[in-house]
Amino acid sequence: MSTITPFLWFDGRAEEAMNFYVSVFKDAKVLNIRRAGAGPQAPVVSATFELQGQRFMALNAGPLFSFTPAISFFVSVETQQEVDELWEKLRAGGGTEERCGWLKDRFGLSWQVIPTALGRMLGDKDQGRAQRVMEAMLKMNKIDMTGLQQAYDG
Repeated sequence: MSTITPFLWFDGRAEEAMNFYVSVFKDAKVLNIRRAGAGPQAPVVSATFELQGQRFMALNAGPLFSFTPAISFFVSVETQQEVDELWEKLRAGGGTEERCGWLKDRFGLSWQVIPTALGRMLGDKDQGRAQRVMEAMLKMNKIDMTGLQQAYDG
């Protein structure tokens, strides 16, 4: 069976980024690290890690390329507490807020922290409800489930 693994290019910060992401998510682990030389102080060339069952590869490859919001990682959560916790952790150390549940972490990688309720509300057969939720969401940075529910209820 073939798999698809996101491959992330960092400018000398692959190990720092991997350790950061592994600290953010509860179900996360480092799978392997390849170093340019012997010993734990040798620079990392590449690393493989897992977040919530999804494998990632990280590469130290210099400043030639950087991340853009054209690629982001969508994190589906159930509760406002999960939204708040992940939002704050991913923003820690210099991340920036974006609109509609998007943020950039301190490495420039874009994330969407989205409660499952949003998709349910946007897909409601009552177009008025769905439109009110869309309008409310477009005004938010971090998604506020209470605000979405109020818009949904009219």
